[in-house]
Amino acid sequence: MAVNLSAPGADSLHPVPGVRIGVAEAGVRKAKRKDLTVFLLDEGAAVGGVFTQNRFCAAPVQVCREHLVRGDIRAMVINTGNANAGTGEDGLVRARTTCVAAARLLNLAPEQVLPFSTGVIMEPLPVDRIQAGLPAAIADAKPEHWLKAAEGIMTTDTLPKAFSRQVKIEGATVTITGISKGAGMIRPNMATMLGFLATDAKVDAKLLPALAFELAEGSFNRVTVDGDTSTNDSFVVLATNKAQHAAIASLDSASGRVLKDAMLEVARLLAQAIVRDGEGATKFITVRVEGGKTAAECRQVAYAIAHSPLVKTAFFASDPNLGRILAAVGYAGIADLDQTKIELHLDDVHVATRGGRNPSYREEDGQRVMKQSEITVRVGLGRGTAADQVWTCDFSHDYVTINADYRS
Repeated sequence: MAVNLSAPGADSLHPVPGVRIGVAEAGVRKAKRKDLTVFLLDEGAAVGGVFTQNRFCAAPVQVCREHLVRGDIRAMVINTGNANAGTGEDGLVRARTTCVAAARLLNLAPEQVLPFSTGVIMEPLPVDRIQAGLPAAIADAKPEHWLKAAEGIMTTDTLPKAFSRQVKIEGATVTITGISKGAGMIRPNMATMLGFLATDAKVDAKLLPALAFELAEGSFNRVTVDGDTSTNDSFVVLATNKAQHAAIASLDSASGRVLKDAMLEVARLLAQAIVRDGEGATKFITVRVEGGKTAAECRQVAYAIAHSPLVKTAFFASDPNLGRILAAVGYAGIADLDQTKIELHLDDVHVATRGGRNPSYREEDGQRVMKQSEITVRVGLGRGTAADQVWTCDFSHDYVTINADYRS
């Protein structure tokens, strides 16, 4: 059960002018489930993306990188149930065959199509089923189908993840809507397993790669469920250029900042939803590290805490065995860390000071916080003024069960 997260209503998701979405049942892995989604983009849309840093990346990731170099992307095809990863040259052929099939139906060049896959690794992509399902998915395409798309890209997710906002830029209404999926194998080293964020803002196409990177850095690159970086991580940002304002030529302009802030809000909601819906999660945990020399070392410490199985299981049990957090700080890899300057808080409870137990700390206060469904861990390093944070969840019995049974 997701932590303080509910399924979005279709009426809460604003259509983005210039984007149509269709969903079909292709039987990629299981019959009678939405597993094939297409995004159709009007001419003139600009697209940017960032992808997994896992060197064992999936075939669709490789093809997407090739096609984005060309630009002029007009369609995206997303299947769930099969990752098309660990499939060698045959996987590349099948990913490209998907692009060819969609391009023929849409009167496009194959290079104008981006393929995405998620699901089981090291199994051949049933491209014949995808080809057979494409006509129905394309025929279903409508601007308002964002919720259907969020459902159509799910794997072990318990809920669809979708958020939407509208802002004013130079008096014009600008829409931002996005979806994501992911619940396990989450330690994005760029983004999430799959995320798609669209706006109708007018943006210089050259800015889209940088915009996608900045949004990922502020959102998806700050979440972890289990510390595993997927083979298929993909985060795509697109601007349809339909809004009635002057084109944004710089992300640092007044209009650029308004747009980036609004898109970052949606991206963070999508990223945090993945943690809230982490496999077997019962608690949503913010780990904030302050007083570092650099933001990078603050993240290094935060991830050491967030990835620790001992810390995560203690949170599941509501057991204030908080020395585990201090141990994670110590092995995070900062060679010249001075333990006598370490401070540790759980929400409002001051647990440790100057590297040791706070004399006023009481275990019942720690347990009170540990029983909450949302918890903030705050660590002070006493080394400088930098700070950063990540979001994670606990490890429950269900995490093991879900992953043990995943291919069943």
